[in-house]
Amino acid sequence: MTTELEAALVAIDGWGAPHAAVALANADGVIGQHGDAERVFRWASVTKLATALAILTSVEDGSVDLDEPAGPPGSTVRHLLAHASGLTFDGDRVLAKPGTRRIYSNAGFDALGALLEARDGRPFAVALSDRVLAPLGMAGTELRERPSQGLHGPLADAAAFAREFLRPTLISHRLAAEATTVAFPGLKGLLPGVGSFDPLDWGLGFEIRDGKAPHWTGTRNSPATFGHFGGSGTFLWVDPTLEVTLVCLTDREFDDWALDAWPPFSDAVIDSQRDDDADPSSRAAAGR
Repeated sequence: MTTELEAALVAIDGWGAPHAAVALANADGVIGQHGDAERVFRWASVTKLATALAILTSVEDGSVDLDEPAGPPGSTVRHLLAHASGLTFDGDRVLAKPGTRRIYSNAGFDALGALLEARDGRPFAVALSDRVLAPLGMAGTELRERPSQGLHGPLADAAAFAREFLRPTLISHRLAAEATTVAFPGLKGLLPGVGSFDPLDWGLGFEIRDGKAPHWTGTRNSPATFGHFGGSGTFLWVDPTLEVTLVCLTDREFDDWALDAWPPFSDAVIDSQRDDDADPSSRAAAGR
């Protein structure tokens, strides 16, 4: 880990979280990390990415079809993954016709969990473990609550999970590309805790940065960046242009502090890599 990256990562110590841990990784492994990599954190809504990946593995093996009915009338699996089903944040109330608004919905992802549970004939937590956690070596992570927000696990597992999206092994590159491309383009909506956007772009489980401002990722992140953040003060982004992923787990509830701290933090981490790439001595020292 370079001095520049180390200096960027230690900024998490000033966030006021009782505990925090962060890792920057590329497809080959972790580049640098700070904090307790083994501490178990509540991932909150970052869980949705794991639930989405489990559903996508079932699409790959033919157990589920993206365009089969699921959720409220007129909605499909694709709508649920893209927060376009019309379901409210929680509960079974329908606020809009499917495909007309981007309404962020925990209920939609819980419905996806129930669908996979029925198709696999086993509890969703078991299906999630067999389809995603175990194949990625995430032995310290488990689903304790709902498919929309219930994962608990350590930084080491979160980094292994994030790296999967740089070099997919559980689903095809074609399906991974579809999942990280805008689904139902042009839908406006509210990103909870951040603001209203027109459009609020989303893929199949993955929020896509595009031109959103303000945003919880950095200003140095490419528009192609995708990921998710959680109400427990967690986030995971993947920047396919920069070919890196940044994962941060904390136990300080998401609030304005995160929108103040996270974007400059991501920018500093990205800048540390650009400085490293521009420095011939750093490349030589790293054996590149």
